[in-house]
Amino acid sequence: MATATLPNEGDILVEPTPKGLTRGGATRLDAIDMLRGLVIAIMVLDHSRDYFHYFALRFDPTDPAQSWPLLFATRWVTHLCAATFVFLAGVSIYFQKANGKPGLPSFLLKRGLWLILLECTVISFGFNFGEPFVFLQVIWAIGASMICMSLISRLSARWVLALGLAILLLYPLALAATAHAAVDATRAGSAGATDLLGVIRTVALAPGLLGPHILAYYAFVPWLSVMCLGFGLGPIYRLDRAERTRRLLPIAIGLLLAFVLLRLFDGYGDPAPWHPQADAVRTFMSFMNVSKYPPSPDYVFSTLGVSILLFLALDTLRGPLARVLLAYGRTPLFTYVCHIYILHVLMLAAVLALGFPFGTATDVVLSTKVRDYGWGFGLPVVYAVWLFVLALLVPLSMWFAALKARRRDWWLSYL
Repeated sequence: MATATLPNEGDILVEPTPKGLTRGGATRLDAIDMLRGLVIAIMVLDHSRDYFHYFALRFDPTDPAQSWPLLFATRWVTHLCAATFVFLAGVSIYFQKANGKPGLPSFLLKRGLWLILLECTVISFGFNFGEPFVFLQVIWAIGASMICMSLISRLSARWVLALGLAILLLYPLALAATAHAAVDATRAGSAGATDLLGVIRTVALAPGLLGPHILAYYAFVPWLSVMCLGFGLGPIYRLDRAERTRRLLPIAIGLLLAFVLLRLFDGYGDPAPWHPQADAVRTFMSFMNVSKYPPSPDYVFSTLGVSILLFLALDTLRGPLARVLLAYGRTPLFTYVCHIYILHVLMLAAVLALGFPFGTATDVVLSTKVRDYGWGFGLPVVYAVWLFVLALLVPLSMWFAALKARRRDWWLSYL
């Protein structure tokens, strides 16, 4: 009598039972965890720059007129983080559905609400260390998108992929339409309607301030499109490695080509057009300066193209570096929260040790105290802080990864 086999049986990247599935019910691929761990490490670099670089709050590091190649690259590479996080969340949701996870819609709804609660409390405070403040960033975007996916995930992968592409390509039109509607309502004197439309537009389509203490950086609708793309491509990630590579490589190349073509036409793909600069390097920087807030089609195509190539490269990675990336990638939320507090405490310690006013390290996000007090260092210090924080995170992430492997407590699935 023939025995049934799992879809990924024989794939060396799938851990044997009982570690073949994540706690959420998704097939476990080491390359996915390593890619998630890699972008966590890159994200730590971005936030190290935010807290320790002299020019962090003085100008946009991707502005080709003011930036320079190393600073531009330091910031641009971190564009990969949010897109990869959200995309892999979509892949994971598909895996959970394919593996028959019971109560998946309910789980996604509860986890989405939990992520939003964390973003508005523990994470927002960690970033600011000051007065009550809500900072809606990538965790909020993932949480809001998961709530939507509690319904969308009932569809087939092909339909979800089509929905993701439709949202990505059409939301710029919705953004422009709501902007015109808000202007018309203001001219007509409909203040209440304008306020409601403005709030919806800010959290859904266009980032901005919602009052003095709420900064909505990540409008969730375009990020939902990225999660849908991950879900839609999920079936490919369940294939054996050779077939996976055969299918993903042309997708990655196609995404990058789409980015180049859209950018060359310099019209629809991104609201920030590129322009020839004083030299070839700055012209290239202008060409690569895609919009993240909200994420444009150019941004999504370029970052996901690179992310898929990185996944394929990590397929064969083994050794100490792989173990470190796996530790980060298997504890993403825990490691994310830890790095925020470690970085901010390090900033506070440095502020006090160097004689800066205590307030330099509080209310960092919205105040101008960092600039007023002249806080900050050059990029060598930023990179040194980055490596130091990564080293501190290794034992923490490995400890928590081991804890999750030993125990099956329900609450661990939310961390």
